[in-house]
Amino acid sequence: MRLSVMIFGLVCVCALVIGTAAPLVQDDEDVRGAFLTSRPKDKPPASSSTAPKAGGRRKPKPPDGGGSTVPGGGSTKPDKTPKPSKPKPTPQPSTPPTPVNARRLGLGVTLFMRDSNGLAVRIDPDHVFRKGDRVRVLLETNTDGYLYIFNTTDDGPATMIYPDSELDDAGNYLQAHVPFEIPSTNSADERLRWFAFDQVAGTERLFFVFTREPLSGIPIDDDLIASCKESKERCMRPSSEVWAVVQKHTQEPLKTDKTQQFGSAQTSTEEQAAARGIGLSKEDPPPSLVMMASSARSTLVATLDLIHK
Repeated sequence: MRLSVMIFGLVCVCALVIGTAAPLVQDDEDVRGAFLTSRPKDKPPASSSTAPKAGGRRKPKPPDGGGSTVPGGGSTKPDKTPKPSKPKPTPQPSTPPTPVNARRLGLGVTLFMRDSNGLAVRIDPDHVFRKGDRVRVLLETNTDGYLYIFNTTDDGPATMIYPDSELDDAGNYLQAHVPFEIPSTNSADERLRWFAFDQVAGTERLFFVFTREPLSGIPIDDDLIASCKESKERCMRPSSEVWAVVQKHTQEPLKTDKTQQFGSAQTSTEEQAAARGIGLSKEDPPPSLVMMASSARSTLVATLDLIHK
């Protein structure tokens, strides 16, 4: 099966019956409550100095330390005196250490399907899709971090569909509870706002990789733009080493909670939050599916399978 949609010139393939590569772990823990408890009670301000700029998802940089202020309103200039060379830092492991008392990584996923009136309505991830069906995914994380999305077709080679050198300024930094849409509702062309199913049946799998720090071995931001200029095909294909790391993390169990309420339309608040980089509050609709790591590790990998007949 081939799922195709062009996003700023990129033809993506996608699929969605929600699940995880490892068997889903269900227990008595209130997974949904643990995920939503970090949402603010009130709606965050519409603009924030730390929010990513429109059209970009790069990690906000700290204020420029070009010189420190001194009494009297002046400032000191940066010290340009040559400093002794420092020993090269020790190479970091592929999986960065987890901060002490870090919140367990959580990912909220809501699947929307285009109805006959053109509206986006919540759909059960177990739905069997047919030719012509169109879907969109709304993602929400419970902490700041970096999001990578890979796709395989019938367990074939993996393709990276996010980050993309032509989307979001090649960035992939997400802030806690600020929703992210793929594809985006704001695309100028209606055809670019949905993943569309064609006539070829099969199974697609999306891998959502959420990390506290950038995933080693994959360029982002300006590095990704430069890499894709050299070879668009190569920058979309993860190396065997990177893919082995992703596959290893899929074996780690996740705690999950899936709602049974489907059919309601996407709210204007959800649309505006995704478009303007505004956080969701506890009053906003919760994700259809919540997947949370069972421990405070630095990487969470969850998968979405889409059955197309």
